[in-house]
Amino acid sequence: MSTAMAHALNAGLRDAMEADEKVLLIGEDIGALGGVFRITDGLLKDFGEDRVVTSPLGEAGIVGSAIGLAMAGYRPVCEIQFDGFVFPAMNQIITQLAKYRHRSEGRISLPVVIRIPVGGGIGAIEHHSESPEAYFAHTPGLRVLCPSTSQDAYDLLGQAIRSDDPVVFLEPKRSYWSKAELDRSAPAVDLERARVVRPGTELTLVTYGALVPIALKAAATLAEEGRDVEVIDLRSLSPLDDATVVESVRRTGRLVIAHEASQSGGIGGELATRVQAQAFYELEAPILRVTGYDTPYPASRLEEDWLPNLDRILDACDRSFTY
Repeated sequence: MSTAMAHALNAGLRDAMEADEKVLLIGEDIGALGGVFRITDGLLKDFGEDRVVTSPLGEAGIVGSAIGLAMAGYRPVCEIQFDGFVFPAMNQIITQLAKYRHRSEGRISLPVVIRIPVGGGIGAIEHHSESPEAYFAHTPGLRVLCPSTSQDAYDLLGQAIRSDDPVVFLEPKRSYWSKAELDRSAPAVDLERARVVRPGTELTLVTYGALVPIALKAAATLAEEGRDVEVIDLRSLSPLDDATVVESVRRTGRLVIAHEASQSGGIGGELATRVQAQAFYELEAPILRVTGYDTPYPASRLEEDWLPNLDRILDACDRSFTY
């Protein structure tokens, strides 16, 4: 059934709440409004205000409350309204949520999911188009997931809620209304495995989130020129499934990594280091990155120039092929 990612996420929350009465939601405007992107639409009516909790405007309080609820045996799912609003909650996430199992020597798990709409491309104002994944991926104790399709959004969200680990669940907001097939009875996916979206033999193109469809367009364009490009969707940014990428690069000899976040200190740099350490002698060209720029996210009238696009990805692939 063709389903928008937003509706797939709603279905994932609904199914998780029906399966486990300890699952509850907390966030700003998630009740009667159904969230700014309508991901929680209808859940207040069906599950009540004890399980769909509309919070005050205060992200540190949302995550802090979720930590307390998890200690009491619940499985809270937080909604942060926009990526740029998560930073007031970073202290709770990094100093408490990520560390509590280690601090308690494994006696206390905190099964908290923090859903965050991320990335640009919707013409939003300042603080509404950030890509904060590297902050979380840098923090041991957190899982970081980012789906690119309706099926992965449903599957990964369900797995995240059932996981005993804290999970930062990044939702590419410009993909919310992209439709794709959804099978709610499909077998569970592995949280930690990347997905080979398109097999190929001459270059490995790795990305995640909203850039996956653009990477597939790049591969299709290069196929018209006789080039065979493999596209990999990472899906999990922590832990990174570098084994799938290394295996691919050993066959293709070339690697291009694309992501929206700024380049310095980003996921691409970490992945490139791991690949060159394990497949250095199979590389036929330098590993190249196509990313956002090392500047604050620009005003909406400039974001199309800032975001990685089809032309920039094609240019990087062409440069790789010239070696």
